[in-house]
Amino acid sequence: MLNLSSIRATTPGCNHHIHFNNAGASLPDQSVLDTVNEYLSTESIVGGYELMAERHESLEKVYHSIAKMINASRNEIALFQSATAAWAGAFNALEFSEGDEILCSEVEYGSNYLNLLRKQKSSGINIRVVPSTPKGCLDVDRLEEMMNPNVKLIAITHVPTNGGLVNPAAEIGKIAKKHNCLYLLDACQSVGQMPIDVKVIGCDFLAVTGRKYLRAPRGTGFLFVSENVIDQMDPTILDLYSANWLSDSKYKLEAGARRFELFENNKALQLGLGKAVENYLELGPNQCYERIKMLAQKLRSGLTNISGLECTDIGEEQCGIITFRKEGIPAEEIKTHLFNKGVYTSVSFPSGTLLDSNKRNLDFLVRASLHYYNSEEEINRLLELLAER
Repeated sequence: MLNLSSIRATTPGCNHHIHFNNAGASLPDQSVLDTVNEYLSTESIVGGYELMAERHESLEKVYHSIAKMINASRNEIALFQSATAAWAGAFNALEFSEGDEILCSEVEYGSNYLNLLRKQKSSGINIRVVPSTPKGCLDVDRLEEMMNPNVKLIAITHVPTNGGLVNPAAEIGKIAKKHNCLYLLDACQSVGQMPIDVKVIGCDFLAVTGRKYLRAPRGTGFLFVSENVIDQMDPTILDLYSANWLSDSKYKLEAGARRFELFENNKALQLGLGKAVENYLELGPNQCYERIKMLAQKLRSGLTNISGLECTDIGEEQCGIITFRKEGIPAEEIKTHLFNKGVYTSVSFPSGTLLDSNKRNLDFLVRASLHYYNSEEEINRLLELLAER
């Protein structure tokens, strides 16, 4: 069982406000702050290159911690500044030809879908959207029916920006493997919230951010690239860190996922990411997710008792992201009201998941995203404030 008192005592933000914007950026643990601040302070005295060499083992440990968390190997991990950069890094390293097909879901992130549209314009690929089940998650039976030799990539969002659903990632992976098709999974809102095992899921690529449920600093993220496909990957940007210059006409890419990295990056933030991952592993991913789901169920249940309020969540499995709207009151007005009372939420906008928004006629929504450090008393306070409106 998680020690809530201890967790909240080491989370400075818990003393400042009620934080229900964890799918935006969660509150870091004090140990993460100390890790980042200590490195930056020392770097200012020792020097950037010198401290990087001195802390080589600690920096390498970040890769090992991430690999342990998702059941991968160290050579399958590349560090990025965001999940979007990681996703685009993998996607743009793939070669597509006119007529190739990419399958995605109805709840894709706007930033990911923009890259699909650009590739469609430049390479003549076809984007095909897999329908959802009546409950809102990707229909794996329809996915199976849509598979054909032209499908080069299945690109799926695991947990979308709103709606609370968890797509059936492992079932999708089985279909991808059966048809020998590449599988790119955006896990920016699932890693840190729920246990993730890339071998169980069967994905070739996994894109993750640090700022959301991992409680790591902004400007951090990582990409998993399966060792089974790494030799197929040709990153769009190279430097002397990602490739070796052999002669006036030859170069060789670094082995493993490191070929996606560039020399210039923030070592302090990377160590902060590593510390956040270590903390998460110490708490236990299963325990964290069980608590998040318990809190989410309490909030969803409470929302049903508020007149004029509609919870817009979908999916057979629902996580800690809850979206809702109230009749006659704009989402931004509700968010501002809550903010002024010390309760932080966010507003989900239609273009964030345009396909889903258009299908379900969704306008702007209030999003409350819960974390394991939230308390039941905080949820009661949110419900109380919503009932006032």
